[in-house]
Amino acid sequence: MRKSRIGPIDLDAVAFDIDGVVADTMSVFVRLAHEKYGLTKLSKQDMLCYNLYNCLGLEKEVIDDLISLTLDEEHTKLIPPIAGAPEVLTELAGSTPLRFITARTGADSISEWIFSILPTVCPQDITVIASGSPDCKLGILQRLGIRYFVDDRLETCKNLKEAGIEPLVFEQPWNRDEVAPGFIRIHDWAQLRQWLLPSGANLE
Repeated sequence: MRKSRIGPIDLDAVAFDIDGVVADTMSVFVRLAHEKYGLTKLSKQDMLCYNLYNCLGLEKEVIDDLISLTLDEEHTKLIPPIAGAPEVLTELAGSTPLRFITARTGADSISEWIFSILPTVCPQDITVIASGSPDCKLGILQRLGIRYFVDDRLETCKNLKEAGIEPLVFEQPWNRDEVAPGFIRIHDWAQLRQWLLPSGANLE
C-alpha cells in the first residue's frame, strides 16, 4: 500500500539526493555503453535493480569502467537534468535554501553541475554534501535536522524510515518493482511539486 497523504511539509526540513533524482545520470551511463562497448541494446529499462552487477549481465570490469566514466568530471558536466527538476528547485529556492546529499565521494564536480542547472539561484543558498556512501547519508541528514529526503535507492529509504526520517521514493526502473508498503512514491517532479509547495499534498 502506498501512502496517499502526509501532513504539511516544512520546506526547511527537506533535502534531495542528486543522481537519479535531479540528474539523469544513467542516461550518460547508457550512452557510454553504446559508444565505448557497442552495447546498443542496453537501456535504462534494463536496470531493474540498484546494484547493476546483479541485473545487467555484463562483466564487472565493464560496469566498473562505465561507472567511473559516468561519474568523472568530464561526463558529470554532460548529465542532463531530470525533466522538471530545475524549474521546481528554482521555485523552491524562493522559499528555502536547497540541500543535496549525494553518495558520491567528492562534491566539487556535482556542485558545479547543480549551479549550472540553477543559474538564477544564489550559490550561497545551495548546499551539496558528498557522503561517500549511501549508508552515511543518515548521520548527515540527522545533523542537518532533515525530516524528508527524496532518494531513488530504496534501501537507503528503508534505513531512513527506520530512523524516523520520511523518505520520498523517486521512481526509477531500479526501484519500481520492489515492494515497499507504506512508502511515498514520486513519479516525477510535477508530482513532487504538489507534495512540497502549498498547492497541496495529495498523491493520486
